Amino acid sequence: MFEFHADRKRYFDIQRDNTVRFVIPFIERGFTILPGQRVLEIGCGEAGVLFAFLERGCTGVGVEFDATRLVHAAQWTKDYVEAGKVKYIDKDIYKVEVEELGGKFDIIILKDVIEHIHDQPKLIAEMKRLLTPNGVIFFGFPPWQMPFGGHQQICKNKWLSKLPWYHLLPRGIYRYLLTRKNENVEEMMEIRDTQITIERFEKIVRQTGYRISAVTHYLINPIYEYKFGWKPRQQFAIIRHIPWVRNFVTTCVYYLITPEQK
Repeated sequence: MFEFHADRKRYFDIQRDNTVRFVIPFIERGFTILPGQRVLEIGCGEAGVLFAFLERGCTGVGVEFDATRLVHAAQWTKDYVEAGKVKYIDKDIYKVEVEELGGKFDIIILKDVIEHIHDQPKLIAEMKRLLTPNGVIFFGFPPWQMPFGGHQQICKNKWLSKLPWYHLLPRGIYRYLLTRKNENVEEMMEIRDTQITIERFEKIVRQTGYRISAVTHYLINPIYEYKFGWKPRQQFAIIRHIPWVRNFVTTCVYYLITPEQK
């Protein structure tokens, strides 16, 4: 197994391949992707996900607050950058002016991002004004209570990086444990503070005026095929329909939402 969060080019390639095999087919269950459509990815990282849409003839904008990751994004999508098919903005999404984005979008992507965002209802509500009339938003995220919902796989300590569910410990105990092991406490606590569950996400979607047009829950996250060699598997139907409990054994969820028509 390669160093998943260290080998950035391999990570870019994996994100592109995962998007081609899983994300795009999921989106096309409720929306037709056509050349010329505009795609916004929030938290694009090295832009492996966005790259798959560029290959489909779309144009794109990637927003990422970590400017160092966009250096690689620009390098690995160089032909599209030079052709004016994609541009990158190195800002926190809350600090991006609408004019910088260059117009509205047919598709907005947040993959493994919403669980890091503060004030999630605010962002989801505001994205409505960035969509074309029939536009859609894709979300892919790990429910908070799933075995590695605290993103502990990024821990430097091998024991902590492989231990499931300990992110569910009381806040003080969790912080103490991270501190004792010299981990990046603030980053890990931020993830804890922005946690999101299946039920909370669906409630935000309803309250902010959207409807869910497609959903898939995974027992085994598709990305685990690259990381561990595990074959992707959708969640069992009986588990998928049990509120709260499903969060503990669902490693990833995909949602496609669109604004309610008035």
